[in-house]
Amino acid sequence: MPEPAAVLFDIDGTLVDSNYLHAVTWHRAFREVDAEVPTWRIHRSIGMDGDELLRTLAPDLDSETADTASDLHSRYYLERAGELTLLPGAREILRHLHEAGLRVVLATSAPPDELARLRDLLDSESVLYAVTGAEDVETAKPDPTIVQVALDRAGVTAQRAVFVGDTVWDMRACTKLGVAAIGVLSGGISRGELAADGAAFVCDDVAHLLRDLHRSPLASLL
Repeated sequence: MPEPAAVLFDIDGTLVDSNYLHAVTWHRAFREVDAEVPTWRIHRSIGMDGDELLRTLAPDLDSETADTASDLHSRYYLERAGELTLLPGAREILRHLHEAGLRVVLATSAPPDELARLRDLLDSESVLYAVTGAEDVETAKPDPTIVQVALDRAGVTAQRAVFVGDTVWDMRACTKLGVAAIGVLSGGISRGELAADGAAFVCDDVAHLLRDLHRSPLASLL
């Protein structure tokens, strides 16, 4: 029998069209604490560990005010969670890869309340082998710990896994562990940036990936 293999999926910006909602709700949260941060800068930091995002975008905030901004972002995001939609092909690719024999893992560090909304929207529990979340790590991507946790839960080595994500933080985390990474443009980050930070294959979205599996790093696992 061949060794098991897994595909690890980021969720925000990869399976669910949520990056811009994160950006606008972070923008509102920053304004509430009198920190002026342009939305485009916020967007380019989505997917980064939350504490690192705050240090990068608003380094002058004291720890209490930074915590307030983080709490406000979470509140505003959840208030608007009904606006979230799946990206094209999200359910279809999860089911297809599961039926092809891969262990499908959601590799995210989203907090429990946000993750619950995302999983409800995906409505794909029957094809998931494992799921990670914020409680599994102290620091999110680009720290590679969440990717390692996903590998451990899938029961596979780095060489028997492929990660699908939408940010440079995803790509950098995978590069540190030697996990092949596929980049999707649906999170709003450019092809060149994803490739420069380690993506072995870049496509528009997971619907595009599903059509081109044979050309992607997933072909070697199928």
